Amino acid sequence: MTDRGFTIEIYSDVVCPWCYIGKRRLEQALASVGGEARVTWRPFQLNPTMPKEGLERTAYLEAKFGSLDAFRQMEEHVLEAGAEEHIAFAFDKIARTPNTFLAHRLIWYAGQQGCQNAMVDSLFQGYFEEGEDIGSLSVLAKLAERAGLKAEPFLRGQDGTAEVKAEESAGHRLGIRSVPYFLLNGTYALSGAQPPDRFVAAFKRVEVDQLTRKAGA
Repeated sequence: MTDRGFTIEIYSDVVCPWCYIGKRRLEQALASVGGEARVTWRPFQLNPTMPKEGLERTAYLEAKFGSLDAFRQMEEHVLEAGAEEHIAFAFDKIARTPNTFLAHRLIWYAGQQGCQNAMVDSLFQGYFEEGEDIGSLSVLAKLAERAGLKAEPFLRGQDGTAEVKAEESAGHRLGIRSVPYFLLNGTYALSGAQPPDRFVAAFKRVEVDQLTRKAGA
C-alpha cells in the first residue's frame, strides 16, 4: 500500500488515553506495510461542557466514574495496553482535567503549518506522561515549541475557532460517539484503538476499493 492518495482522518481528544494508544498502533500498521498516508487529526471533545479552567482531577474522576476505585480498574487496563506500546502513562501526575478546545485549535493550526503529527505527539506526551495542564495557554505554547511551532500569538487570538467547531460538527454528523475514530479515504471507518492487524486489513480493503474504482473508470 503506497498510494499517496490514501487518507486517514482521526477524530480524537487529547485527554483520551486510547487515542494515544491508537496512534501508536496505527503507526505500527503503516510501518509494517510500508504504506504512506496523509493523516489529519480532527477534533472531538469528550467533555464539551468542561469549564475553561478545567476541573480538579479527583473531583472529575469521581463524577465521571462514580468512584476512584472504578477508575482504578479501568486505569490498570490502560496501563497494560500503554506498556505494550511503550507509553509511560503517569496518571498520578495529572492534577487537572482540562477543557481541550484550545488544544484542538492548536492542533488545527499545526495542520496549517505542516507539523500536526508532531504537535499531537507533544500534547499526548505532555499530558499523559508529564502531567502538564494542556488547558493552559502557556503550557500549550511550550508544548508547541517542542513540536517546532511558535504558537503563542495564535493561541491568544481567535483564528481557527470556527474551523474547529465545524470539524467537530462534521464528526457528530458522521455519528461518532466515542474516540479514537479512524476514517480511511472518507469511506471506511474503524472505531477504537484497534490492534495493528485490524488496521492492515482495513488498508487492504481500501486498496482493493481504489483498484476497483480505477478499473471501472
